[in-house]
Amino acid sequence: MVFIGVVGPFATLPQLIKLYFTHSQHATGQSLLSWSLYAALSFLWFAYGLVVGKLPIYVGNGISMVLNILMVLGILIHAGMTY
Repeated sequence: MVFIGVVGPFATLPQLIKLYFTHSQHATGQSLLSWSLYAALSFLWFAYGLVVGKLPIYVGNGISMVLNILMVLGILIHAGMTY
């Protein structure tokens, strides 16, 4: 489960690569609200994982939270406030 918890969040990498390097002009097509909610929910799961001491929960969601925050920042940089 630790492997799945760590590898799963990296499914966001293709979106990040497009957002920052290859297709930044399409940032307006990304939902700032959705990615912000994903980041907030990942934070809550991360905190829960720390409280209960479950490595797969806090490692996977910690990585997911960072990647989701990078998506939010990329959308803000390239498109500004979108919905």
